[in-house]
Amino acid sequence: MHKQNILRNNYMTYRSIKQLRLPLELEFNVSADDPVRLVDTFVEEMDLSDLYSTYSRIRKNQATPAQLLKIVIYAAMNNIHSSRSIEIACKRDINFMFLLEGIPAPDHATIARFISVHLGACPRKIMAEMDKILYHLGEISARDIFIDGTKIESVANKYTFVWKHAVTKNLAKLSEKVLNHVKECEVAYGLQIVHNNQVSLHTLKRMRKKLYKIKLEAGISFVHGIGKRKTDLQKSIELTEQYISKLQEYVSKLHKCGSRNSYSKTDEDATFMRMKEDAMLNGQLKPAYNLQHGVDSEYIVWAEIFHNPTDTNTLIPFLDSMAKHLRFPYRNIVADAGYESEENYRFIELNNQVAYIKPNNYEISKTRKYKKDIGRRENMSYNAKSDCYTCHNGRVLTKQYVQSRKTKAGYNREITVYSGDCTGCQFKSACIKGNNCKMPMEERNKVLNVSKYMERQREECLARLTSPFGTKLRMNRSIQVEGSFANIKADMGLRRYSYRGKANVLTESIIVALAYNILRLDHRVKRRRTGLHLYELNKAA
Repeated sequence: MHKQNILRNNYMTYRSIKQLRLPLELEFNVSADDPVRLVDTFVEEMDLSDLYSTYSRIRKNQATPAQLLKIVIYAAMNNIHSSRSIEIACKRDINFMFLLEGIPAPDHATIARFISVHLGACPRKIMAEMDKILYHLGEISARDIFIDGTKIESVANKYTFVWKHAVTKNLAKLSEKVLNHVKECEVAYGLQIVHNNQVSLHTLKRMRKKLYKIKLEAGISFVHGIGKRKTDLQKSIELTEQYISKLQEYVSKLHKCGSRNSYSKTDEDATFMRMKEDAMLNGQLKPAYNLQHGVDSEYIVWAEIFHNPTDTNTLIPFLDSMAKHLRFPYRNIVADAGYESEENYRFIELNNQVAYIKPNNYEISKTRKYKKDIGRRENMSYNAKSDCYTCHNGRVLTKQYVQSRKTKAGYNREITVYSGDCTGCQFKSACIKGNNCKMPMEERNKVLNVSKYMERQREECLARLTSPFGTKLRMNRSIQVEGSFANIKADMGLRRYSYRGKANVLTESIIVALAYNILRLDHRVKRRRTGLHLYELNKAA
């Protein structure tokens, strides 16, 4: 063996002579019931015109967009998410070679570019195409959809946080310093800048312009380095430049935060959230995304990504996006207690849909403490004719006025305020809550804030949920949509995203959803469970 041949990556020069045997047709080595054939069939049935339109030209002897889509879906089915790992699999795995149909394996850059640039331009269209095929196969009901969310960590580092509250606090401190600095410059250089004792970034830039004009007229030269003394004008201009730079930084950070409380420096679309996977057991916040799934008949028919740590404000945009892309409307919207709000109830009602949303107080209302709390409106008797409540002591709380309150999302709620005379009531301390009130307990009266629309919707929804069909839907929600999150995290390895940015994260989530659906269909076919939409309740003997 010669050392130089080995060092030049020529490993074949002095190898032992062996007869190389390769199969003439790879298809014969792929079993008939292998899921890779299902991937090939599904993608071939899809309308990929939107995906192909992202290419200016497709070169010969290179993987086509359809083949690349097959590769990334099949990779996700086998817990492979890295573009470099996919490249290696295309060179070694016979199933990936089967999907490539003799085309040379694409490199990792081609795969990553396909996911972020080409597939990232139309992920929802591809998702809708798979749903159309499943609907024609009779695998989804297009009637009941189960919605839930989970938080998945971003690829960003956990210590790259920017907190909106901290930036706002520092901006207020800096504004005071800037105001004092501008006033000093007004006195020193005879300027008139401040108006109504307020200074903005624009005002600071105007002052900088005037200071530079004074420098030019006086012919002052700025100095730098050791042993040279700066003039007062140079110090003022340099300090003004520092303040302008810092103000621009704070304004930029607040703009990136938007309605969020935080974001990550290395993934600006990620928001810091409290995760279930808490290795330090200290409730540490991590950069993450809120992944929402809409599941029908065990298949993920829709997926969306949100910045919100909670699920309340995600339901309406999720349903809007789904209705925009899917050709079949869903009648029954089934969700957990985290989605209950008056705005969501009204949206579902206006869309002629039926809400099966668990009330926020569903679990706590079963407890003895809740039922014995005399201060709760639910434990008071209500007279619909006279529109008043009667408390535990028999005193009447009458309607005082109706007011409109706007939520953070911009929705106006109509609140009816009830109040009564609680003077001398022996149950006042147990009935009236709020220890932070400055008014003495002796002077306070019981006040109820009631949204009649919200209470009516909650009662109707609770009646539907406790019916036999509603109980069946609640059971299927916990099995189907929560089962989808368990599978993509534990079995498919999606515990942390590999790409940055909301668009790329959505694309990665949809790739995993497509892979999950094909695995689910393969599982149901092999176990002869196709066409099953809802699990039946176990009947007691």
